Order: sequence, then structure tokens, then C-alpha cells
Amino acid sequence: MGSFSIWHWLVVLAVILVLFGGGNKISGIMGDFAKGIKAFKKNMAEPEDISAEEHATKPPGSIPGPTVQNAPTTRETTATH
Repeated sequence: MGSFSIWHWLVVLAVILVLFGGGNKISGIMGDFAKGIKAFKKNMAEPEDISAEEHATKPPGSIPGPTVQNAPTTRETTATH
């Protein structure tokens, strides 16, 4: 009872193949997994100072931020002493 025999492992393998539908789905899953790893490595290789916000495009119709208006440079001084 302590260990599995070869027949137990064959039954487990058959159940796995039935659940996943054979080699085509398993190879597709492995291909997607490999693509994910490649994308992860590519993103890790990019410099850290480039943020995702710089790569993102602004949605159309976005409202611009506040603008700085030129203030008058001359001041009137009053004597309050």
C-alpha cells in the first residue's frame, strides 16, 4: 500500500491524457508558457528608468493639465510702519 506500481502510474497517465485531450493541447499549453517566459525576460531586460506610463498612449479627448500664467513682475509697495 505504501508505493504505487506501474499500473497505478499508467492509469494516472491515461486520466491526464483524457482530461487534456492528448498531445495537441499539452503542446499548446507549453508553447504559451514559453511565450510568457520570453516576454517576462524581455521586460526584465529593459532599463528600469523607462516607466510603463511613458509607453502608454493617452486616450483621445484627454484634458490637458493646468498651465502656468505669467504673473506681473512689478509690485506696489506700501509703507505700513
